[in-house]
Amino acid sequence: MSDESTFRSGFVTLLGRPNAGKSTLLNFIIGKKVAITSNTAQTTRHRFRAVLTREGFQLVLVDTPGLHKPHDALGEELNASALQALDGIDAVAFLLDASKPLGRGDEWVLSHVRACRAAKILVVNKVDLVDESTVSAQREAALPLAKWDAVCTLSAATGEGVEGFIDAAAELLPEGPLWFPADMDTDQPEEVVVAEFIREKILRSFRDEVPHAIGVVVEDMSYVKKSNLMRIYAAIYTEHESQKGIIIGKGGAALKRIGTQAREDLEMFLGSRVYLDLRVKVRKNWRRDLNQIRRFGYGEGL
Repeated sequence: MSDESTFRSGFVTLLGRPNAGKSTLLNFIIGKKVAITSNTAQTTRHRFRAVLTREGFQLVLVDTPGLHKPHDALGEELNASALQALDGIDAVAFLLDASKPLGRGDEWVLSHVRACRAAKILVVNKVDLVDESTVSAQREAALPLAKWDAVCTLSAATGEGVEGFIDAAAELLPEGPLWFPADMDTDQPEEVVVAEFIREKILRSFRDEVPHAIGVVVEDMSYVKKSNLMRIYAAIYTEHESQKGIIIGKGGAALKRIGTQAREDLEMFLGSRVYLDLRVKVRKNWRRDLNQIRRFGYGEGL
């Protein structure tokens, strides 16, 4: 920081196409898993804040759903949520996947970046997947498309260049107060994080249409102090009976695998043993119903 006596604080929105690496970058910066990741589009369905507090600054990162061409009400709601995250912020970081040529989808996202009045950071991510000439070509392709206040190249997966991004973002923050307690790392409600960890395992276990049709809701959570045990009861919603059968699997094997994988993450996140009860239910065509979408808490949620 240029002036160590000045405390800076503010909000930086991460924006980009699906799978640009926004959630992976956020997790690396915070130092623990608070956002789920997968190779499936619409992995991120919630807009939330992660907080990094260091001597001299507090950086509030706003994770957003990837901007994409919507095919249903859910997609429209997720896009609206991402774009609303550009209001009242101090900087926007546009993440560009170094391993994929800059395309029309990126250009569409950049049109919203250009319209934003906040400071602008170009972030070329996934440099670990390509050679230096490819990184340079991606950077040069994006440079004329907006007026950038900072340019960073990094790998959110390995951490290469991430400190440079943090420094660049902190430099663009205005003088301000602690917006959140110094020991806080996310404003995500605990129940939402739990539901998302469960949904992540489904995203990673199934292909085609099934992961998109899944919504997860935590119906009850209670902590038993004596045995350091968190009891969690959650419902996995599908749109059709056939999808319900796929999620359960033969003899319940698929559902059991989801529960086992999710419990490992949940015990690490919650710092306690976890009893996880999963039930699969059908809510027909919920992705087409805005009221149902918001009951799940997706997009702008409740």
